[in-house]
Amino acid sequence: MILSAVKLAKSIIRETVVPGDIVVDGTVGNGADTVFLADLVGDDGLVYGFDIQRAALDSARGKLQKHGFQDRVKLICDGHQNMDIYVDKPIRAVMFNLGYLPGGDHSIVTRPDTTLKAVEKSIMLLVPGGIVTIVAYCGHRGGMGEKDLLLNYIASLNPSFFRCISIEAVNQKNNPPILMVIEKKSSGYYC
Repeated sequence: MILSAVKLAKSIIRETVVPGDIVVDGTVGNGADTVFLADLVGDDGLVYGFDIQRAALDSARGKLQKHGFQDRVKLICDGHQNMDIYVDKPIRAVMFNLGYLPGGDHSIVTRPDTTLKAVEKSIMLLVPGGIVTIVAYCGHRGGMGEKDLLLNYIASLNPSFFRCISIEAVNQKNNPPILMVIEKKSSGYYC
């Protein structure tokens, strides 16, 4: 089914990223997006992957080794809000899947304040034509606040420099995920 927030995000990223690009997985989780991104960037590209949980990074490391992608990825045990400490090159894309680690401790969740900082830093690092995708799962503690904060933020971005969309299932119950996408149209001052 194409009408899933994650599949739509991957479709958008697939149309944007080319071999040799530098990209960021802002929420490594179990590593599915990290592997997806590593495949897209190829041997000459690089993926920076962030997660605060060592178990998430260990799971991702195993998946990357299984695919032979371990040399294309730098896994970093730190919050995504600190990405600018580690990433010193322009990037083509950033993926976020907000919420908690599937199969992990559900009390450890993404937080509105750190996520907003991460998104702000992401758009500063993006090259023109670059993309940020955010899949926000809202059913966890603080999830609705995180979603609302991010929607308000992307709605405030200068349309001369950014194109922003959100896609949300309107006939599903139990807080279905929402997809938010930010495309950087040009470089320059835009805050």
